[in-house]
Amino acid sequence: MTKLTTPAAVVDALDKLYSEAVEALSGALDLYLHKGTPPDTNLRDSGAFCYPQIRLTYDPDGPPPPISRAFGKMSEAGIYISSFTRPDFFRPYLIEQLTPLMRDYDIEVVVERSSQEIPYAYVWEQGQAEGLEEISPAELARWFPSPQLADIGDEVADGELYEPYETHPLALFDGPRVDLSLKRLQHYTGTPVEHFQHYVLFTNYHRYVDAFCDWALTQIGTDSHYTSLSVPGGLEVSDVTEASRADIDAAPWRRFQMPAYHLRAPNGAGITLVNIGVGPSNAKTITDHLAVLRPQVWLMVGHCGGLRHSQSIGDYVLAHAYLREDHVLDSVLPPEIPVPALAEVQVALQEAAARVTGETGDALKRRLRTGTVVTTDDRNWELRFTASARRFNKSRAIAIDMESATIAANGYRLRVPYGVLLCVSDKPLHGEIKLPGAANRFYERAIGEHIRIGIETLEMLAADKGAKLHSRKLRAFDEPPFR
Repeated sequence: MTKLTTPAAVVDALDKLYSEAVEALSGALDLYLHKGTPPDTNLRDSGAFCYPQIRLTYDPDGPPPPISRAFGKMSEAGIYISSFTRPDFFRPYLIEQLTPLMRDYDIEVVVERSSQEIPYAYVWEQGQAEGLEEISPAELARWFPSPQLADIGDEVADGELYEPYETHPLALFDGPRVDLSLKRLQHYTGTPVEHFQHYVLFTNYHRYVDAFCDWALTQIGTDSHYTSLSVPGGLEVSDVTEASRADIDAAPWRRFQMPAYHLRAPNGAGITLVNIGVGPSNAKTITDHLAVLRPQVWLMVGHCGGLRHSQSIGDYVLAHAYLREDHVLDSVLPPEIPVPALAEVQVALQEAAARVTGETGDALKRRLRTGTVVTTDDRNWELRFTASARRFNKSRAIAIDMESATIAANGYRLRVPYGVLLCVSDKPLHGEIKLPGAANRFYERAIGEHIRIGIETLEMLAADKGAKLHSRKLRAFDEPPFR
């Protein structure tokens, strides 16, 4: 247990304890593999395999000062504890969170071992205990800590209140929860978690990926701050050649359920694009795991069905409310809970649309409508339209899709700023059903412009390093101090 006085010293102490735990666990795994020697029970009982944790004690003489910022503040006195993984990777985030707390409050900060053990599967890549994959998980679980679902959850994020006099969580996610998501992200996207950027785009069609990669290659090696493009399967382009585009196409992105593409910049200030495919299940899956990286913002840019006669194919829909018929979050965020539009994101999306299209005033209003989006989990909702027409009508919805409300609702739930800009690809209520020939003409015309609006929006939001994004709308009255 070490009492510390600066954010950097806190992270250094976390990193030291974490490295020691990984080294101890990797060493024990190696010993078991090569000599059949199980780990010393005294070593394990001493906490040698445990995550480090921060224990923050706040005991003011009076009530906490009424600081208005969105994070890095104390709402009440008490002891706040959370375990952490990969302090080296999360160092900038940890220092960002600790700095205002240690500056503005009289607190005691201690770094110590937690009681949560690091599962052996999370250190394989770091310890490289080669050959362990040949031993059954059941055999390894006899001697080494393994992932326990009972210890991994989102109770803090989902607002389960703590009893008086108990300790409080310092962060939304603890070490085991974060480690699970880091592994899942690599599995689903086919890219290293270290390559994810703070500004994220989601799309539901691979053609958007093509347009994004085409634009990204024009930025590398220029005066822009972008340094490379990382794509699924281990390819990273930092020196653009005539073969670069073909190399990207040949990369094994098809192996991965939700391939990600990272236009990297120093300090994670670039853009990540994830093709989540179609449907709310994937949208929830990827956002559940991306949230542990604490991105600055995520945006959905995809297709929708226009529900108004006045809309045209290629028009845009800027979502400001959602009719949630996706159902995947109903148990943790009931549909009656409002999901508010975030002004900073909405304004940036509209301004970006004006810049990219060159249209303003009435011309922009004719192409970009703000309104309610229906998100459904039934791709063939048209076959049951008579059963839902009255509900759609009462909602005053102007578009329908399968991902937007999920992206927004999980952003709200997990405190990640969000926004949605859709492009009308068909008008099923008015006889303009998506058919192959018309769809292809739409894709050729609209996708490049649409993805550029998403990129422009993120670049505008990144201009102030995300300072305006941390909306208090996303924070509950009993929030953990860390964002």
